[in-house]
Amino acid sequence: MITHIQTDKAPAAIGPYSQGVVAGGFLFTAGQIAIDPATMTVVTGDVVTQTERVLQNLVAVLAQAGCGWGDVVKTTVFLQDMADFPRVNEVYARALGDARPARSTVQVSALPRGVLVEIEAVAKVP
Repeated sequence: MITHIQTDKAPAAIGPYSQGVVAGGFLFTAGQIAIDPATMTVVTGDVVTQTERVLQNLVAVLAQAGCGWGDVVKTTVFLQDMADFPRVNEVYARALGDARPARSTVQVSALPRGVLVEIEAVAKVP
């Protein structure tokens, strides 16, 4: 059985996909970018500001599925510039607290809407 996750506390899907999908006891989130769900516009600011918004969006999707950071088993971070990694990592560490999911971080040539960071997660649904 597959359950599609949707919350108005994260940006609405801007294409033919779901904010998250629960299957086999796991939540697979769509990549979240720095879009304010209230305005559906990219937040202004640097990679720190964008990462904070991305993580807020992820928290909303996780919560809608009954999950929190402690349930996350894997994240993937996509950066437009790997030089931003230390600042993104600082915000990420602060947001996740004691949670330590596996993580991959890759640099990409471009991200949707010209954002600087995108993050997706896989979580075990309690």
